[in-house]
Amino acid sequence: MTGAFDLGLAGARVVVTAGAGGIGRQIVEVFHSLGARVATCDIDADALADLPAGVLGARVDVADATALGDFMGHSAAHLGGIDCLVNNAGIAGPTARIEDLDLADIERCLAVCLTSQFITIGRAVPYLRQGRSPAIVNISSLAGRLGFKLRSPYAAAKWGVIGLTKSMAVELGPDGIRVNAVLPGIVAGARQRRVLEARAQAQGRSFAETEAQAFSYTAIKDYVTPQQIADQVAFLASPRSATMTGQAISVCGDTAMLG
Repeated sequence: MTGAFDLGLAGARVVVTAGAGGIGRQIVEVFHSLGARVATCDIDADALADLPAGVLGARVDVADATALGDFMGHSAAHLGGIDCLVNNAGIAGPTARIEDLDLADIERCLAVCLTSQFITIGRAVPYLRQGRSPAIVNISSLAGRLGFKLRSPYAAAKWGVIGLTKSMAVELGPDGIRVNAVLPGIVAGARQRRVLEARAQAQGRSFAETEAQAFSYTAIKDYVTPQQIADQVAFLASPRSATMTGQAISVCGDTAMLG
């Protein structure tokens, strides 16, 4: 890109977690198209094999702290540093009432959605301090600012991401590192369909009824696209957002409630 729309990301060294599919894949492709050098990890080996040419991919379960830390070190060595970290990894977690939740399901949801971000940030910061216009973008969720019945582990983790984001913005601001969060709403794709299907089953309703209820709380009655999320992430990673930090930005069609 050139001219007024140039985000200044050519040559930027970017690490994205869970970047082989869904929102993460779109984020990887947007950075790659803007001339950034990208490293990503994912649990899906088949999807990793289909990454754009030149993107470093590694099979990693982000709930494995040792493997995730090793990936961050390898990525920094491969890229020659880190200018931007995008914490995208997340899972839906269990759909159940609080009294029916299994502890192992709770712990895995927290490990993937929240603890992994502590690990990646901790490993990335020494490189970011030496980076060009350094930035961290954490993917939270609309569930990070609204209650979400039957999805309490996921919501708790995503609220935690907001707390982590704002704390890191204050802590890392003196180093010139910007830290922001993006909160997707109802995003088009297989993962969102599975979430709605699980909610429909838990509530004894049809998928169509559950989907209609979800959109009844939004001003714009349509799915958010992965492209829209990726575009927001790219802007926050760019020098164009040089004074933006500590922000939790919703891309959700103005959703008032999660059903």
